Amino acid sequence: MTRGFPSLRMRTALGAVALALAPGVGQASDPPALSTTRQLTLESAKVAAEAALAACRDQGATVAVAVTERSGLPLVILRDPLAGMHTPDTALGKARTAISFKSATTELVRAIGPETPNQGIRHLPGVVVLGGGLPVEAAGSLVGGIGVSGAPSGQLDEDCAREGIDAIAEMLEFG
Repeated sequence: MTRGFPSLRMRTALGAVALALAPGVGQASDPPALSTTRQLTLESAKVAAEAALAACRDQGATVAVAVTERSGLPLVILRDPLAGMHTPDTALGKARTAISFKSATTELVRAIGPETPNQGIRHLPGVVVLGGGLPVEAAGSLVGGIGVSGAPSGQLDEDCAREGIDAIAEMLEFG
């Protein structure tokens, strides 16, 4: 054995310890520590909000529109000057509800109506069970939400929200 160099047995043992302790090596079954998510950009949110507002104006409705990122935080809130003061908060609540339940809020109206087993959902904090909220998806993933409030019916609110999503559909496909 040469002085100053560890033996072959020692080098092998040290190598095995180094590999065992190296991050990601030999730990294929460990879950990743971080994930990557996609969400709407401010630019796409503005396009969607403006298209939804324009669609409702074309129908003679004065509304507010809220577009959120996937977490429910608002990216854009627009309000027609003639829309009621409650409409921005309601639009935001509809967008958040659609995200939370990954469903159009008009579907929730039917699913959790009075006398249904899930009627208690209506009373959860922050849940707005009125038509006009839609989740926004891209490639099968939730990327945001849009809510419209102030039209004469929840269905018209939803139709305008859908126009907003349609306006960014190509952006979502090629995102």
